[in-house]
Amino acid sequence: MGKLKFNFDLCINLKTYLWEIYNAIMSLDTVKRFDRIVAILVQLQAKRIVKAQELADRFQVSLRTIYRDIRTLEASGVPIISEAGVGYSIMEGYRLPPVMFTREEAGSFVAAEKFMQKFVDKSLGSYHESAMYKVKSVLRGAEKDWISALESQIVVDPSRELFNKKLPNALEILFESVAEKKQVFLKYHALNSELPSERCIEPVGLFHENSFWYVLGYCHLRNDYRQFRTDRMLMIKRTQHIFTKKHGTIDEYRQKDETVQKTKVKILVDKNIARYINGNRKYYGFVSETVKGHQVEMTFETSDLENGFPRWYLMFGDYAEIIEPESLKIRVKDILNKMAAKL
Repeated sequence: MGKLKFNFDLCINLKTYLWEIYNAIMSLDTVKRFDRIVAILVQLQAKRIVKAQELADRFQVSLRTIYRDIRTLEASGVPIISEAGVGYSIMEGYRLPPVMFTREEAGSFVAAEKFMQKFVDKSLGSYHESAMYKVKSVLRGAEKDWISALESQIVVDPSRELFNKKLPNALEILFESVAEKKQVFLKYHALNSELPSERCIEPVGLFHENSFWYVLGYCHLRNDYRQFRTDRMLMIKRTQHIFTKKHGTIDEYRQKDETVQKTKVKILVDKNIARYINGNRKYYGFVSETVKGHQVEMTFETSDLENGFPRWYLMFGDYAEIIEPESLKIRVKDILNKMAAKL
């Protein structure tokens, strides 16, 4: 009987222990679910339409879980509009006060503000500054102190001028054009042209690459899609002309650019120098590298053997060797001969 009593007591204690663990886990799940539901509400307020799959991907849960969370928000009084095949939205005019930010989120605003001050034009920079005042106004005192301590200790200094200083609102106009689907007028000075040209373009989108802002758009002068660097724009104006074409996403057009026929290039670079060109080699079509003794063999796929790649190669050419193609060797020699003739 004693032995049976001992086992019975052990079972009772084990059951109690497991129940406590279960409650702890359930409490943890409840907290996680609460955080997720709040985050879903924030996302619904941030966008006009949000798809269920988009929410499921963000929070790494099933669609069934998202449907349940949406029903919970609806039950709490949030007026959510759902449309099959479209997504969820919140009834126009319904807003809750901003959710409080964590210290880390508040700190990230400092980095964002510093980049906005240097990597966008004056017009967008002023809008962001105004928005930041509103964001800071809802922070708790500790988070405000956190931001104040960081603001004077972070500096962002781009190596190049990203915009023509005479065009303080270039990005603002381009953003409007993309959103409202209206053409813009440009006076643009291309790299390989002696004189600037006037163009009407339909901007598809903008991207920042290799330290420059670019606009990809349909050019009515060339009747084709072209890329325009913002620092080469001499004038930009809004127009009332609507787009004449229906354009895809900027990612679709950039992927098409990647299908352009390219030439395989192999170079040998001194190992001590190779690490200094790692930062921008991707821009020139870097594919792979292999260490060979005191040198690094680099393979590229480039579509510009006329100017882009050979001129970049000349920056470190005295510490490198061209393996292939022969046409690249000829082009580099041609550039060097022209340089020598002017010395």
